[in-house]
Amino acid sequence: MITLYTWSTPNGYKIPIMLEECGLPYKVVPVNIGKDEQFASDFLKISPNNKIPAIVDDEAPGGSLSVFESGAILTYLAEKTGRFLAPSGPARYEALQWLHWQIGGLGPMLGQLGFFAVRSDEKAPLAIERFTDEADRLLHVMDRRLGEGPYLAGADYSIADIACYAWTRAATTFLKEPLTGTLGSVPNVHDWLKRVGDRPAVQRGMEVPKT
Repeated sequence: MITLYTWSTPNGYKIPIMLEECGLPYKVVPVNIGKDEQFASDFLKISPNNKIPAIVDDEAPGGSLSVFESGAILTYLAEKTGRFLAPSGPARYEALQWLHWQIGGLGPMLGQLGFFAVRSDEKAPLAIERFTDEADRLLHVMDRRLGEGPYLAGADYSIADIACYAWTRAATTFLKEPLTGTLGSVPNVHDWLKRVGDRPAVQRGMEVPKT
């Protein structure tokens, strides 16, 4: 059994989507980051960086295994199940490069934009401009890529799409106001959002955790 520690954030949705897609049995332990539960000593043993998501796989080879960082978890689950990541060759690295593009770019930039443009009571125009421009650039990078094929790694749905989905949806909802100009010029991104969002496993994963 896999125990999933998560909360209702774009990063937090990635792993339940993957678990639903793979059909793996799991139980959920909600970690309410609004109440600083991620700093609890028991959670620190599982996730040393005090961040969700994290998992504990009681049936890992060699015994119970904890994994933190969403990209590492997605890769682990893909290799555990043999799904959504090619075992070798160009297709594997197509997926991995777009996975890391999300981890290093799309997620952090949209997260910063969300803080400065939406969540912060004190607005910092220079920061908002900086992160709006970078979000615009990244979404257009994504749009160009999706003009070449239905999914980020090409013809096949992969962990790259799973990683990017909740963040990109947040760009069209939570960040809709600062990104209004951008969202009108990325049609391939909108088509991809619908294509991925129509998957039943994605819909189920986006409802986790239920609190």
